Amino acid sequence: MTKNSRLKTILEDAIVSGEFSPGDRLDEVTLAARFGVSRTPIREALMQLGAEGLIEIRPRRGAVVSVISPHKLLEMFEAMAEIEAGCARLAARRMTEEDEAAIRAAHAACTKAAATGDHDGYYEENRVFHEAIYRASHNAFLAEQAIQLHKRLGPYRRLQLRARQRLPTSLAEHQGVVDALMAGDADLAAQRLRDHVVVQGERFSDMVMALGAA
Repeated sequence: MTKNSRLKTILEDAIVSGEFSPGDRLDEVTLAARFGVSRTPIREALMQLGAEGLIEIRPRRGAVVSVISPHKLLEMFEAMAEIEAGCARLAARRMTEEDEAAIRAAHAACTKAAATGDHDGYYEENRVFHEAIYRASHNAFLAEQAIQLHKRLGPYRRLQLRARQRLPTSLAEHQGVVDALMAGDADLAAQRLRDHVVVQGERFSDMVMALGAA
């Protein structure tokens, strides 16, 4: 991995982890000093993040972490729900013993994080859980699309977990998905993962409110 690629990855992780929130300005001079590099590799990394939609390059303001409108955010979660449902459907039919073990291990890690109320830890284990299902689909292209959109929605999925009682609810939904996958019920696995990901009604309102408070 080149230095520029590492910088892009570090900045990308900082955005997805919530270190930089939607609307935050990413100053080239400050970032260059932080990472001990010139402004050129920082500028190149920011341009790459801009191409992915994680940040916006605005006149006179420079790079700003993207803020998605509620309408577009709802559309993106709908698309994410359908993509993940497709992964679950294929995983229920195609997963190997190794895939099954990875999914169970990821769910166990989520359970441990939820038991301690560790929202950040749960978010990371949740990512591992979902990616285990993507891989179990044995459709590399579909998994790649799922990972990219999951990453794009990372800051908002993190906020969603802060809603009251969302952690235990999310874990219970995971259990339902796992049960359907292990039973080989493709339709049920797809429906449960779709319902788990999509945000509607009060859940969507709660996330928008959390975004405004962030």
